[in-house]
Amino acid sequence: MNFQQWKDSGQYFDYKGHQIFYQQTEGKAETLLLLHGFPTASWDWHKLWPQLAGRFQLIAPDYLGFGYSDKPRPYPYSILDQADMVETLLAQKGITKVHILAHDYGDTVLQELLARFIDRLDQSTKGLRLQSVVLLNGGIFPDAHQPRFIQKALISPLGFLLVPFLSKAMLRRNFHAIFGPDTPPSEQEIDEFYALMEYNKGKYIFHRLIRYMAERRQHRERWFHALAQCPVPLRLINGPEDPISGRLMIDYYYQHIPHPDVVELKGIGHYPQTEAPEQVLHHYFEFLQTLP
Repeated sequence: MNFQQWKDSGQYFDYKGHQIFYQQTEGKAETLLLLHGFPTASWDWHKLWPQLAGRFQLIAPDYLGFGYSDKPRPYPYSILDQADMVETLLAQKGITKVHILAHDYGDTVLQELLARFIDRLDQSTKGLRLQSVVLLNGGIFPDAHQPRFIQKALISPLGFLLVPFLSKAMLRRNFHAIFGPDTPPSEQEIDEFYALMEYNKGKYIFHRLIRYMAERRQHRERWFHALAQCPVPLRLINGPEDPISGRLMIDYYYQHIPHPDVVELKGIGHYPQTEAPEQVLHHYFEFLQTLP
């Protein structure tokens, strides 16, 4: 499936009066929820999609404000609201249990979904059930997260002044800096990433979307304990060449997560599913074989 086919074959559902884009396959007993990162969209998963679809029913939304979903201005964008959106989508589909594979911003959405699941277990209440969790590179621990200058600038009080200058050239420079040295994004991939950012003037809300970095600190204890107390199988697949959430994040994870299951992808940076899809699939399917 190419870039245009991905858009044309997607579906939409209403969330608070806004249209949310998502991709879905059917016909399998188990469901895998795919949660993408900032600043891109569910298209991030396309290189894994055919192989994963052979094992799971897949569902992959573009968050509100991202990709082909609506991008309202103004709107109180938050991780908590994105988690609400995901739960609403799954409930409308009648999906009550999922495996989750997440990346970057999606890791944080996952942490909130996992914290809610743990709360329900403690309170013996019904709701979405998580069956397993796999994380790719992301700022899951604020103390080990090293944001790029552009991210710091966007979250500053003057971040709104920067958004008109978020050009394709700037995206290219930043993505080349966060990919592995031998696995840079192609020009076609840069074009696709930028098209997702620009769709429906999306870059003009980046200073609002980037507030998730502040949320990570606000909810750091809740989201840390969600991983530290994770009641389902958990693995981290990480590209250590990532300057944002690579080696430092891996080391922090080893130090603070009980019985850490970590796979390091040598030479890979911030986008393992784009840079090394075959390796990600290999280690993900290997992980599935360990599940009870």
